[in-house]
Amino acid sequence: MSKKAVLKLVTDALMTVGLLLLMSYSLLGEAAHEWVGIAMFALFVLHHGLNLKWTKSLGRGRYTPFRVLQTVLAALVLVSMLGSMASGIVLSRYALRLDIRGLSSEARSVHMLCAYWGFALMGVHLGAHWAAIMGMAGKITKKKPPRWLLWTLAVLLGAYGLYAFWRRDFGNYMLLRYHFVFFDLEEGLLPFLLDYIAILSLFVIVGHYLSVGAKRLGRKNPRKGREP
Repeated sequence: MSKKAVLKLVTDALMTVGLLLLMSYSLLGEAAHEWVGIAMFALFVLHHGLNLKWTKSLGRGRYTPFRVLQTVLAALVLVSMLGSMASGIVLSRYALRLDIRGLSSEARSVHMLCAYWGFALMGVHLGAHWAAIMGMAGKITKKKPPRWLLWTLAVLLGAYGLYAFWRRDFGNYMLLRYHFVFFDLEEGLLPFLLDYIAILSLFVIVGHYLSVGAKRLGRKNPRKGREP
């Protein structure tokens, strides 16, 4: 595997860890939350730099159902990330200290909306690329896990992810029914992260099966031409 492919894999892994830490907010600490957000921005820029070839190819080739899915997800993730970053700058009290006044209430709503939708979309986006990620991971480890093990993990993570989605009121935050995130400061960071790993896994599973469906649809309706 090339050094660039390994760097892509490491960058995506770090972005996933950063995303989980950002969702923990008060449990992580407000100052740490802001610094992780800045690190996430740097990783976001690196991620797009490493995938510049894909971005340049957007105007070329034909759009299969799978390519449409990839492009729409990438665009929505971009919008949510930019919204999180812009609103985060307004709300910053430790890392940037820009002291932007008068927009805090609006910025908080945008930040929450983009954070929860961004988390969900990142999971679906990751799931849409899961086959490629597993392929790269297999080249590194030189081992392919048994199919039954992957199915078992998917079922268990998906089931618990659905429960954690309900337990953590994730859907209500996505719909902006709450204007503040409520944390149980006594539970600790680890139980929270485990629940959010399960929720992320649920969205990854959704993204994976959306990609499987899109690829099958593309095979049923073949057209001339090729993807870039």
